[in-house]
Amino acid sequence: MTSKEMAGLVIAALEEKKAEDIRIIDISQVSVLADYFIIANGSNRSQIQALSDSAEETLGKAGCPVKQVEGYDTANWVLLDFGDIIVHIFDRENRLFYDLERIWRDGKKIEKEEFA
Repeated sequence: MTSKEMAGLVIAALEEKKAEDIRIIDISQVSVLADYFIIANGSNRSQIQALSDSAEETLGKAGCPVKQVEGYDTANWVLLDFGDIIVHIFDRENRLFYDLERIWRDGKKIEKEEFA
């Protein structure tokens, strides 16, 4: 499965659970960490955990198990590392504070529709 296909599955899983403000950054030309960062936020701890569970379950069923999960218990910033894609799910406050979109501004912003 390509990283673009993986990203498409994650985006669909996040949208199904009503993630807010989903952003995709192609970092393949600026970093060896991954091809894509997918950034979203949830409105509360339970939703953030549900978004994380949905992304992990969806890619797991597609044969792409998560390599590492960070921050699930506190759920103010959950990081899901799938190798070629890294998913960041924040609460609103921490998303504004860490501002990954600014930090990774050298990456290419991609519209969700390109993954449909």
